Amino acid sequence: MKIGIIGGSDGLGKTLIYYFRDEFDVTISGRDHKKGQNVADEMNVEYIESNKKLAGMSDILVISVPINSTTSVIREVAPFMKKGSLMIDVTSVKEEPLKAMQENLPSNVEYIPTHPVFGPRTTELDNQVIVLTAPEKGKWYKKVYDYLSGKNMRVIETTAEHHDYMMSIVQVLTHFSFISTASAMEKLKVDITETENYESPIYNLMIDMIARIVSQNPYLTYFIQSTNNNGEKIRNTFCEAALELKDAINANDDKKFVEIAIKATKNMGDTKNALGRSDKAINALSHEFNILKKSIGNEIALKHIYSGKVHIGVLEKIEDKTAVLDNGTRLRIANIEVLNSEELHQWKLDNIEEKQQSISCLFNDKVTPNIIVETLENVEDVTEVVLTDIYQGPQIDEGYESLTFTVNALSKEAFINVKSILTGFGGVLR
Repeated sequence: MKIGIIGGSDGLGKTLIYYFRDEFDVTISGRDHKKGQNVADEMNVEYIESNKKLAGMSDILVISVPINSTTSVIREVAPFMKKGSLMIDVTSVKEEPLKAMQENLPSNVEYIPTHPVFGPRTTELDNQVIVLTAPEKGKWYKKVYDYLSGKNMRVIETTAEHHDYMMSIVQVLTHFSFISTASAMEKLKVDITETENYESPIYNLMIDMIARIVSQNPYLTYFIQSTNNNGEKIRNTFCEAALELKDAINANDDKKFVEIAIKATKNMGDTKNALGRSDKAINALSHEFNILKKSIGNEIALKHIYSGKVHIGVLEKIEDKTAVLDNGTRLRIANIEVLNSEELHQWKLDNIEEKQQSISCLFNDKVTPNIIVETLENVEDVTEVVLTDIYQGPQIDEGYESLTFTVNALSKEAFINVKSILTGFGGVLR
C-alpha cells in the first residue's frame, strides 16, 4: 500500500514516517525540497516535489501541514486524488478541513478527518488518543479503525463540531491560561531559576507543563487559538472568570471567593483521582532523582527519552539538575530515564561484543566445581561460564587439581572480578 504524506519533512508528518515506513511504501513531499529530500534519505523513504503527483499515486494521502494551510492544500490536491483512495488530515481543528474535503473531493474518494492528540515528540502509539470525525463510514473506515486499534491506540469517534468544542477546552483554554501565566511572569520580571529554590513539587510540575506549552511553535499555538470556531467564547469566559476572582479578592470578599472556589472544585469531578494521578507524577520525579543520588560513584545507564540513545558510565555527580558521567556526558535529569540492572544487562547483550578468556586455577580436590561455576555466572557482565577441564597429573601436587573455566563477559572488570572470586575460594591462578 502506498502512503503519501504532504508535509512529511517536519513535525508530526515526519514522526508519522517512523510509524508507517516498515509496513507501507511511504513517499513524502514538503515546502523546502532540499530539506524534504534530506529527511527522505535519512528515513529511507521516497521524496517527490509535487503535491499533486503525490496525490495521484497514493492509496492513502495524509495532509500534515500547518493548520492555516490545511484547507488550501486539500483544495489543491483534491482533483488529483486516485480513484478509490483515501484522504486523511491530522490537524487539531476539524470543521474547516471536513468542509474543504466535502466540497472539493471527487465522489469516488473517501475522507476521514482525524486528530492524533499527541505531538511529534511522542515515541510510542500505545495508549495515545486519536479522534476520527468521518461523517460517513466507507470501505476504508474499518481498515483504518482496525489498524489504529491494533496499535493499542484509544480511538474516539465523534463529529467535527463536537471535536472542535472539546478541543476548545483541552487546547484553547489550557494553552491560553498557560501562556497568560508565562506572560504575567515575564511582565513581573520573575527569575524562574530563583523560584526553583523555593519550589514545591506541584509548582515544579506546573512550571514544566507551562514551559512545555510555551516552547511549542508559537504560530502553531496561535492558529490553534484563532481557527477554532469556539475560541473567542472560551477566551472571553476565561478572562471573565479571572476578573471575577480578582474583584472578589480586591474587595476582601472572602465569601465570594469561597463560593467561586467551591463551585470550581465541584465541577472538577473526581478530585481524589486527580490527587492520586498528580501524586504519582510527583513521586516519579522524586523517585528517579533519589535513584540517581544513590548511584553516584557507580555504573549507571541513562536513556534519553526523546532520542532513545543509552549513555553508560560511572555517575560522578548531580549538578544543576544535570547528571554528569565520568566520560564527560552531561544529561538533563528531566530528559532521561534510569535503566534498571536487568535493562542495563540486556542493553549490553544487544550492543557490546562479548569477550572470552580461559582461566585456570589450582584448587584443593575437595572443592565442588559446579558451585564455583554457579557463583561465577552471577558476576555482573558475565554471560556464560563453562568448566572445560579438570586436570590432575604432573606439576600438580597430590590432593590438588587444576580447574579451567571458559568465561564469556561484556567488560574487562568482569574478568577481574571472576579472578578475584576464584582466589577468594582459595584457588591459585595459574
